[in-house]
Amino acid sequence: MSLENLKQTVLAAIAEASTPEELEAVRIDALGKQGSVSGLLKTLGQMSPEERQVQGPVINGLREAVTNGIAAKKAAFETAILNQRLATERLDMTLPAPEAPRGTVHPVSQVMDELAEIFADMGFAVAEGPEIEDDWHNFSALNIPETHPARAMHDTFYFPDKDAEGRAMLLRTHTSPVQIRTMTSQEPPIRIIAPGRVYRSDSDATHTPMFHQIEGLVIDKGIHLGHLKWTLETFLRAFFERDDVVLRLRPSYFPFTEPSVEVDVGYSVVNGKRVIGGSEGWMEVLGSGMVHRRVIEACGLDPDMWQGFAFGTGVDRLAMLKYGMDDLRAFFDGDNRWLQHYGFNALDVPTLSGGVGA
Repeated sequence: MSLENLKQTVLAAIAEASTPEELEAVRIDALGKQGSVSGLLKTLGQMSPEERQVQGPVINGLREAVTNGIAAKKAAFETAILNQRLATERLDMTLPAPEAPRGTVHPVSQVMDELAEIFADMGFAVAEGPEIEDDWHNFSALNIPETHPARAMHDTFYFPDKDAEGRAMLLRTHTSPVQIRTMTSQEPPIRIIAPGRVYRSDSDATHTPMFHQIEGLVIDKGIHLGHLKWTLETFLRAFFERDDVVLRLRPSYFPFTEPSVEVDVGYSVVNGKRVIGGSEGWMEVLGSGMVHRRVIEACGLDPDMWQGFAFGTGVDRLAMLKYGMDDLRAFFDGDNRWLQHYGFNALDVPTLSGGVGA
């Protein structure tokens, strides 16, 4: 089947889909791991540079047309569902307003907003993905095959059933699958952050079964470790609102980056407490590294043309460091007294001009 015929066939199937489930089936058939369009993308690596120069734009144009068609159809479904809800739901507007605002913004929500503000100023977009993931996006595409010992680093919650393609389903253990979904759905250059909830089987004063993570990804030409260090320095100085933040990069290991580095931030001791800034001591704050060639290849990109870096850290941990909290479990207890003490006024909107920790 020619590329044009394949394009018309897939677009016709999208147009004929009458439910979100049918549309998802079309997406899997075209853009899934074994999909018809995905299969064409995999052939690019086997072509000569001359063939790739001719066929690459055509195949990528096919993927873009299919992706846009699915997105438009999905938006139409969502609009129809919303219109139906608006036609049937009613709100009682007669209840009196409270004498004073009673709600507070949770510290995690506040820090999420702070991070989005900081990275938006550096040209990063916010990307999201599903919390229920498949094994390929969560592990395999990130250079963590089934027999890889790195899987033991994640205490994973698996579901008993597999997806339509026979892949194991799980609660994502990190937000890295969002990076994979972004690289397989849009053309470089890419600059995104991926904040969200993640899940691991662990619980103590500094670990919970569900916690929040933010990861960053940059894919472009000529990217090197110096770009990563500058990005992290700029981010941490803006977040902690101090110009004396000092970083230390230590060699480490992550399956999806090579080389990999752990990032420590310097601190000083003031009145017996650790305060970010200076270099009296060091504490680990995040992991990072250059995106592994295999990860770039798994997403259908040429690692000789595109390079990138990635980093990740816990949002809850950042909140604890910045606002002086010592027990992660309290974040999820729902205790109103804790929220009244640590919560933020709804009008305390983070801005770089007014201070992200306002």
